[in-house]
This record gives sequence, structure tokens and C-alpha cells, in this order.
Amino acid sequence: MTVPLLGVTAQKTETRENDKLMVVWSSGDRDVALKVCFMYTNAAKRNDWFDVVHLIVWGPSAKLLTEDKELQEKLKMMQDNGVVVEACISCANMYGVADKLKKLDIDVKGMGTPLTERLKADWKQLNF
Repeated sequence: MTVPLLGVTAQKTETRENDKLMVVWSSGDRDVALKVCFMYTNAAKRNDWFDVVHLIVWGPSAKLLTEDKELQEKLKMMQDNGVVVEACISCANMYGVADKLKKLDIDVKGMGTPLTERLKADWKQLNF
């Protein structure tokens, strides 16, 4: 594909093998979830800004998610749009919400190793 730039035609590569984003959502603040984290994460996948988008529920966000129906509805919409949602089992167990997260079709597992592997594989990362 060619992209015109100030009268010059440059080649834009179609290779997107490193086009992966992980969003680490740890904040227990509802406004951060609704007005920043969920909005961007969903848009990143829906608008094809990244081929692969993972949302990692980590820490206080796990508890918040299990208590808030609106957040659960927004999460379901993101999942339907192709966002992969995962949660840290250790954090979920600290808050006693692992089973509730699993019922939301979230992959609840140890996240230390997957997070580290993704960082080393040059995934883009956002933290909220």
C-alpha cells in the first residue's frame, strides 16, 4: 500500500506481527475503567489499531468488576469485539472473586509468566 506524504509516496508495510497490545487494568476506580481503560481498549480492537488486544484484570480491578453490572456489560461488548480478557488468579483469590470472574468468561490464571513473556516479545503495553 502506498501512502502519500507531502507529495512523496512512501511504502507502508502490511506486516503486523508485532501489532499486539496488552492493557493492564489494576485501578479500582470506576471512572478510570469506564472513561479511559475500557473506552481505549475496545476502540483499539474495534478500529483495528492492533491485531491482538488483551485486557489483563489485575488487583483491585478484579473486585470492582465483579460488583459492577455496567462494567460487566462493557466487558462483554469488548469480548464480543475480539478483546481477550484475562485475570490474575493470585489477585482474584486475594479478593475472593476468582469464580465470579470465570463466570464472566475471563481466563483466570497465573499472569506473571505470560506478562513477562509478552514484555520480552515487544508487545505494546498500557497500564490503567
